[in-house]
Amino acid sequence: MTQVVISGSGLFTPAEAIDNDALVASFNAWVDAENARNRAAIDAGEMAPLEHSSSEFIVKASGIHSRYVMDAQGILDIERMRPRLQERDNEQPGVQCEMGLAAAGQALSNAGVKAEDIDLLIVACSNLERPYPAIAVELQARLGAGGYAFDMNVACSSATFAIETAANAIRAGTARRALIVNPEICSAHLNFRDRDSHFIFGDACTALVLEDAQIAISDVCFEVVGTRLVTQFSNAIRNNAGFLNRVTDADPLATDKLFVQEGRRVFKEVCPLVARLITEHLESLEIPPSEVTRLWLHQANHHMNDLIARRVLGHEPGEKQAPIILDRYANTSSAGSIIAFDLHHRDLVSGDIGVVCSFGAGYSAGCVILRRC
Repeated sequence: MTQVVISGSGLFTPAEAIDNDALVASFNAWVDAENARNRAAIDAGEMAPLEHSSSEFIVKASGIHSRYVMDAQGILDIERMRPRLQERDNEQPGVQCEMGLAAAGQALSNAGVKAEDIDLLIVACSNLERPYPAIAVELQARLGAGGYAFDMNVACSSATFAIETAANAIRAGTARRALIVNPEICSAHLNFRDRDSHFIFGDACTALVLEDAQIAISDVCFEVVGTRLVTQFSNAIRNNAGFLNRVTDADPLATDKLFVQEGRRVFKEVCPLVARLITEHLESLEIPPSEVTRLWLHQANHHMNDLIARRVLGHEPGEKQAPIILDRYANTSSAGSIIAFDLHHRDLVSGDIGVVCSFGAGYSAGCVILRRC
């Protein structure tokens, strides 16, 4: 069977960032304005006052201290509280295409591969800026890549699902080199007026090059030892924004058309699902957990990652064994586990085993076992 390797990775980080203190100050100013506007109803007992948020609450709930965003000003403006991204002319590159160009350029450079040598390009993310033409085909044209391209969406698991898709295409001989790009603008689907979730997401874009091992020239390659995917329907994480909103006369800015989740339910249901997925995948490949050098887990919540790592490894993970990047990036959906991989893989040596695992809405979860070449 053809051996497939990841030979290069790339990361685009937006120039703007918002720390917890700034986010909380904006949120609390909005809360105070809303409570003042509804003072009569609150005093009459007809409605409860809105609660303040705090940096301490955010860190305790999630482990997040800051997040990178495409536009901070619009988010912090209490009259708007959402990013302000200008609509672009059809002849200009889309914002996700532009993010993808930056991340893909790094990945191609690290792999020592030219764009025209790419046979397959997949843009995989939780939200796409338009249905068509595909962002992937636009990016293919801007890069000058060959072959074919398409978009796919499996929410937070989009990157791992794309890795299996690309690896299978290379093994089948329909592509020799593939480029996966994950442009996530999560701030655009977040309700910044919801105390329980206003702090969760950030923006970023990642990219990976996958190749037939026989043609890879990079000094830093990781063999794709195996992939395993699982889906299980749940309404616990949901985003109802879509093209049918306009024909059902639904308000596209209504809170139920943005990101919503039942956090405690997600924690209880997803953690055992993911721990079981990784454990059974390792067992099927006859790899004991003691041989796992690194876990690049989905970066949604520090507590979830700690629990999953403990169940897989059988002990409390160290910072190097299960690196956390969500403290400064927050949840970047499908990009999260790939950011962790991009920033924390160069110290591994030949033979080291690592696990990339994503999990999220759907529910969906993807596990990719890698071995340093």
